[in-house]
Amino acid sequence: MKCNYLVNSPSRKGENHLKPTTTQELWEDRKFLNTFFHYFVLSERAILVQVCRVWKEVIYQPKYWRNALPVLSCRELRRCSDPSRRRIYRSWEKRGVDSLGLFELSDPDIVDLIYNWPLGNLRHLAVRWSNISNEGMKTLLTSFRSLRQLELVGCNDVTDDGLWSSLCPRIVSVTVADCVHVADHSVAAVLRLLPSLYEFNLQSYHVTDSALAFFGHQRPPTLTVLRLHSCWKLTDQGVENLVHSIPTLADLSLSGCCGITDRGVALIATHLRNLRSLDLSWCPKVTDVAVQYLVRGLTFLEELILDRCSGITDTGIGYISTMTNLNALYLRWCPRVHDAGLRQLCRLRNLLILSLAGCQLLTEEGFSSLVQLYHLEELELTNCPGISPELLKYLHDQLPKCLIVD
Repeated sequence: MKCNYLVNSPSRKGENHLKPTTTQELWEDRKFLNTFFHYFVLSERAILVQVCRVWKEVIYQPKYWRNALPVLSCRELRRCSDPSRRRIYRSWEKRGVDSLGLFELSDPDIVDLIYNWPLGNLRHLAVRWSNISNEGMKTLLTSFRSLRQLELVGCNDVTDDGLWSSLCPRIVSVTVADCVHVADHSVAAVLRLLPSLYEFNLQSYHVTDSALAFFGHQRPPTLTVLRLHSCWKLTDQGVENLVHSIPTLADLSLSGCCGITDRGVALIATHLRNLRSLDLSWCPKVTDVAVQYLVRGLTFLEELILDRCSGITDTGIGYISTMTNLNALYLRWCPRVHDAGLRQLCRLRNLLILSLAGCQLLTEEGFSSLVQLYHLEELELTNCPGISPELLKYLHDQLPKCLIVD
């Protein structure tokens, strides 16, 4: 049974510890192994547990599996015998894993899952590319009473009605993407039924400005993170519906919402002054004028993403250079950024992360000026024709503490 991972000890108490004197003893010494296994990522530990019983006992400690999301294929699980499936589930329970990702889940699989998985410890459930019905989802969510985080990706049989009948008030984080029947009323269901909602991620081609009007009537007071990806039908009117309702929002993404213009960004800058992160990538109607609004209104902004914004020029980069709190800036594939704009960014002394991937007009002269950003921790320069091996060596020498991705 294959298992993928989406993310990345002390010796037994009361056990007398004798210093190992041979290589064999060292490889079975729990104190040494507890330190040794910290140097491996999750996928590597999943292989190392097969070496021997001692290694398995050490690696199975919950501290090695924090933030792990085991991803299981239900099609493969169906081929396993009942005892084999139970062993798979119990092995994750023993490791203290409280998250589970499932591919190709169907309604009959849900019954088996509820029967075999420990119901009390599951807090994060990701269901992807699955054929579960509204009734199946209701059964799933009402059975796992500890669930706090829900992801639905590519579940095309789930509808607005399914969300209305299934969502439980204890859930604080929701992600819905590529579910073809999810539209405006699904947004209403999430906002109405989840009073403690902290994070809402939505990707839907069918969501309109009307959906954002629901924030004015049913917004959870705890909502801090809102990411709307590739919602093509959203316009500035939708932004206006939104900004008056959630002034405390800290993280907003409108990535791929191609109907948003400078007017929508002006509304964001005027009403969402507590924003720390803003993603406007793939918004072709956003121009330098929008950046000027951001500079005036979002004085606390720490992260700005403008990937593929063809309306951003050196003038806009000049405005960005005055945002003194900015520590992460992404300008991937911005086709109108030149060396003159890049040199202005050298004023951002708090900048830690800078991505210039795919910026075709930048030359060696502009890249050389980046050595003034001596606090940089990460610099992305992939697909930049102006980069040469000699320039890369110069940047590595001048920015020794910076991770340069080329």
